[in-house]
Amino acid sequence: MTAGAGNAFGAYVARVARAGQLVVQPRMGFGRPEAMRAGLLAVRAASVTSVGTLTVDSFTRVGLHDAARRALDEGRALNGYPIVTHAPATNRAVLDGAVGPEFPVQVRHGSSRPQAIISALTLAGLDTTEGGPVSYCLPYGRTGLRESVRNWRESCELLTRVRQRGAEPHLETFGGCMMGQLCPPSLLVALSLLEALFFCQHGLRSVSLSYAQQTDTGQDEQAVRALRVLAGELLAGVEWHVVVYTYMGVYPRSRGGALLLLEEAVTLAVRTGAARVIVKTVSEAHRLPTIAENVEALEVASLAARTVERAADDADNEVLVEARGLVERVLDLREDVGEALIEAFTRGFLDVPYCLHPDNRRRSGSCIDIDGRLRWTSVGAMPIPKPAVMGRPHSLTADGLLTSLTYVQRKFDGLALASG
Repeated sequence: MTAGAGNAFGAYVARVARAGQLVVQPRMGFGRPEAMRAGLLAVRAASVTSVGTLTVDSFTRVGLHDAARRALDEGRALNGYPIVTHAPATNRAVLDGAVGPEFPVQVRHGSSRPQAIISALTLAGLDTTEGGPVSYCLPYGRTGLRESVRNWRESCELLTRVRQRGAEPHLETFGGCMMGQLCPPSLLVALSLLEALFFCQHGLRSVSLSYAQQTDTGQDEQAVRALRVLAGELLAGVEWHVVVYTYMGVYPRSRGGALLLLEEAVTLAVRTGAARVIVKTVSEAHRLPTIAENVEALEVASLAARTVERAADDADNEVLVEARGLVERVLDLREDVGEALIEAFTRGFLDVPYCLHPDNRRRSGSCIDIDGRLRWTSVGAMPIPKPAVMGRPHSLTADGLLTSLTYVQRKFDGLALASG
């Protein structure tokens, strides 16, 4: 981790990491201002080392602000906070007395057209968010990749304007979480790095790089270490850290299975030197979590982190070799990282398995091998060595895909049942 520009969010995470602690973070969002404020205050008051989250609702993510307003007017629940729909004064009131140097807040959204969201969060006095031109485009809709790149260029420019009030913005890439599941780790690492480089090329000096827990702990450890190695090489002079996401796919249905999976994500983060972890709750498979369930997940994660020690770095691994090859191939295409990303997807040098977006070539495939590791079944035009590709068909059957998608759920529910 590099000390640099001094964003409040980045500086806080860096300070906690230097003290040997892990920052735990919820994904919490509520439509009503009073509920959102109560959630932030509850997280701040919890006996954990945390940051706050204001997660935006699905209407706002796709620009349907009138629909968000109607839902509020009709008293219907939203699955997040409509920061564009609420007035700036309301947003500031939600944050007043909650946000501070020891409790910075990040806005999370999921939009390939985030300009209105970023304008709203900066008007509210915030300076930290997340996303990316690839990771918030390909999985979530039909926005063209070129349009998404243009939108994210503008968004970086909007975010950097907070420097006019003496703040330093922070942007987290979602690239390490593409599709949530069944994407081999080397591609996640490469996309995380490439989006971070895109942000830096467009004015960001404080960034974080994501990686989502996958199906095998050993492979995940290789991936996070690879991500840290490449960030150290490519983000010189930039304030950066790595954030691990608790599994983003089909979640265990049992309470015991959900808690075991969360604890494994925390173990991954601590052992590999990640600075922050995004938690999930025991209700993930069933409904939106309550404030109390979010706080419980933070407390479970914080307690688990105290029982784990960082392992020795062993970064020279298969994931690093593949990820380095992908990053270098893309950066060789164009000086402008956004244009390089567009060309890489056009030519198939980047190709996300099971992603149906029209700008994705869809010639890659993956599977979970007998040991639980994610493997390529085909790589299309991606610069990945042939020995890394397993001799299986390009595509799974419907039953095979369902079995793969529920692998983690079945594994951890089974572990919980076996442990009583």
